[in-house]
Amino acid sequence: MVSVPAVANGGRTPTHVAVIMDGNGRWAKARGLPRAEGHRRGAVAVRRTVEAAAASGVSYLTLFGFSSENWNRPESEVEDLMLLLRVYLRSEIAELHKNNIRFKVIGDRLRLPGEVVRLIEHAEVTTKENTGLTMVLALSYGGRQEIAAAAKSLAEKAVRGEIDPGEIDADTVQRQLLTQDIPDPDLLIRTSGEQRISNFLLWQIAYCELVFLETHWPDFGADDLEQAIREYQKRDRRFGTSVGAG
Repeated sequence: MVSVPAVANGGRTPTHVAVIMDGNGRWAKARGLPRAEGHRRGAVAVRRTVEAAAASGVSYLTLFGFSSENWNRPESEVEDLMLLLRVYLRSEIAELHKNNIRFKVIGDRLRLPGEVVRLIEHAEVTTKENTGLTMVLALSYGGRQEIAAAAKSLAEKAVRGEIDPGEIDADTVQRQLLTQDIPDPDLLIRTSGEQRISNFLLWQIAYCELVFLETHWPDFGADDLEQAIREYQKRDRRFGTSVGAG
């Protein structure tokens, strides 16, 4: 495992770091390489980042691997991504398990290929008792879709008389989300210079600190994670409770 140096400001490491992994295509284009090579190198960056997060004391790392909107990409690119996902699930889970890392996937599995779903289920079962870092991979995931599904579930329960609509509050909704057993992110990182949320964890990042880095995802590593954590530690997280807070 790589080592991440202790960070400033009392070493206040975020419990949960979420990452929008952006820039694979631009990284490849800048080097005259096919987009598939950018995605392949992005998978290598995933390994580096998981190792760095575990070494830094982060408890949860959520990576935005494939969005609901990504299904609209060219069919050949989607096929390349699904193939790369199969390779990752076959080759990396043993290493995660060896390092006491728990693996979890959130998203709409109904749209994923059957073989990918089986590999995901095997990985989750294999690592479910691990007590180190929890690595969450968001696949076929969309924040709006997640919230809509939670609303639909609550409406169905109300129709069946299982819940009083008047008692529905934020905690009730939270328990319907795909992340119901995961704390909300403290820090959200987006790479490649873009400054958008892109339908990622819309409910969960209500009070999250956002850090945008110029680094393309295939080049992301321990130093970039440390930089983002240092920036996070400079922030004054008030959660809307301080006097005079906006």
